[in-house]
Amino acid sequence: MPNWLHLMAESLPTLLWAGLIFTVPLTLLSFALGILLGLVTALVRLFAPAPFVAVARFYVWVIRGTPLLVQLFVIFYGLPSMNILLDAFPAALIGFTLNIGAYTSEIIRATISSVPRGQWEAAYSIGMSWSQVMRRTILPQATRVAIPPLSNTFISLVKDTSLAAAITVPELFQTAQRIVATTYEPLILYIEAALIYLAMSSVLSALQVKLERRFARYGGFLEARA
Repeated sequence: MPNWLHLMAESLPTLLWAGLIFTVPLTLLSFALGILLGLVTALVRLFAPAPFVAVARFYVWVIRGTPLLVQLFVIFYGLPSMNILLDAFPAALIGFTLNIGAYTSEIIRATISSVPRGQWEAAYSIGMSWSQVMRRTILPQATRVAIPPLSNTFISLVKDTSLAAAITVPELFQTAQRIVATTYEPLILYIEAALIYLAMSSVLSALQVKLERRFARYGGFLEARA
């Protein structure tokens, strides 16, 4: 067996374990919390009084206008100067959640706005309250439209978690960096890490296609091709 292949086989369990213990939980928790934050932010921007709308718009403006890496540095390295100390994983979780929340809020806001006004009027005409209209009429329709962009956001988040290595989270990429520090084989190890990210993204992309077919709004091309 060539030395490079032996090195990849030897390091694979360690990299996969780091992905399972840190990368996957960080991705799932950040996305779930980010979706919740994004939904709240979107509803505030659409239906809340002006002062709350201003706060929500400011939050989205700041997060979308600054790099994710800088946001992570501010949370992990900057907040200790204000006596706010966070471990690496919680700091990364907060950073990714805030980032995902800002981007998904725009997706959710756009999809809710895309539901025709007649749907609101029809639901109100049969006596539904605002919360019932949202739960039974608007959000189910908006979800179908939101599936593709939210899926893309999730796939991007899987890759973006590699930035957590910069604040010492021992996820997949930082584990690869640590192995490189002892083996002095950066090309092989970084290619192996890239292949693992590629495999995860490929699986998620396949699941995205299935979700899009399942929630297709009007059948059309996807169902015809299936």
